Amino acid sequence: MKDWKQFFKDKQVRIVDHRDPEVLGTAMASFAVDDALCESVGRSTDTIACRFWVHDNTVVLGILDSRLPDVDNAVLFLQEKGYDVVVRNSGGLAVVLDQDVLNFSFILPDSKEMGIHSGYELMTAFVQDMYRDVTGGIEAFEVVGSYCPGDYDLSIGGKKFAGISQRRVKKGIAVQIYLCMRGSGVERAEMIRDFYLEGLASEAERFDYPEVVPDTMRSLSDLVGVEMTVEDSIVRVLNMLGDVVFEDLARDELMIFEKRMQQMIDRNQKALK
Repeated sequence: MKDWKQFFKDKQVRIVDHRDPEVLGTAMASFAVDDALCESVGRSTDTIACRFWVHDNTVVLGILDSRLPDVDNAVLFLQEKGYDVVVRNSGGLAVVLDQDVLNFSFILPDSKEMGIHSGYELMTAFVQDMYRDVTGGIEAFEVVGSYCPGDYDLSIGGKKFAGISQRRVKKGIAVQIYLCMRGSGVERAEMIRDFYLEGLASEAERFDYPEVVPDTMRSLSDLVGVEMTVEDSIVRVLNMLGDVVFEDLARDELMIFEKRMQQMIDRNQKALK
């Protein structure tokens, strides 16, 4: 699914703009919103939603992170640094969000052409085109030593600045990406490295947690030598998508959101006690 333009052709693109951290508050709400949109978009074949979201000073954990030998101490370490901590409902491990990290999601209807890798490939191709004027060096492969490593880490010269996750809910697919636009990727990675140290990751018996090497992480601004911002990147996305409709959650979607939000709250209370 490298031809994102062909996939988007003849589909209505809806923009849900949640870039203001005040709109949703906790990042738990963002994952609940994407689930609600999955249910809604999954009922159609010709609609795509694109949602922008930003959460300041938040570390989003994967469910496996909540099983660290000393997760309580690890979470306390992050909280004492002023970070909110939430456990997401999609795959992956710990990532850092702040005001210089843009998240956006493509919510797509499931179909035969959307295989397990298709969403990742679509997002990768989209981001490569999105920054084509400043770099042709964006690659997708696992950056060993990065936090939340995966086959679709996005990097330039082997330094990671973005990661992609995917979640399927009731015939809808949420393809989510975080992009570190500015700030120190090394400092973000140092905090996640220390999070795993505080959680005694090396003593875990059932899972091998990543050994984070801070030098593997950067911001896009550092990598391309040009000041890149959240706002600039949102404009780039909108320009790529062309004719779009801005529309927040409808009443029926809000009802789904409330149910999904309660599930996120329950998940977090159980995972983090």
